Amino acid sequence: MKARQQGLARVLKATRYSWQGLKSTWQTEAAFREELPLAVVLIAIALWLDVSTVETVLLILTPMLVLIVELINSGIEAVVDRIGPEMHELSGKAKDVGSAAVFLMLLVTALTWGLIVGGRYL
Repeated sequence: MKARQQGLARVLKATRYSWQGLKSTWQTEAAFREELPLAVVLIAIALWLDVSTVETVLLILTPMLVLIVELINSGIEAVVDRIGPEMHELSGKAKDVGSAAVFLMLLVTALTWGLIVGGRYL
């Protein structure tokens, strides 16, 4: 039985796997390639705006959550595609639900930004 890594070695290995996941998603998922630069711009704007600390956190958190949900959605799609290429009702449902999660997170982001930034500056 193989001994499990602990401490810094485990953290470094996990970090490497995380970077591999980000790199793979960037290479294969157009939506992620669109959302990441937008998130970077929004986060920069959030740090620049004259809003409260809580509002800044919300403005940063929401685009980051879009990326997180997109990563989870991509993982769901990869697992479904791994199972097989044939059409199946449950495979379609899994992909649709993942897509719906991304959509809802985009709406939450737009609402958050609209209420905070729109309410303050428009």
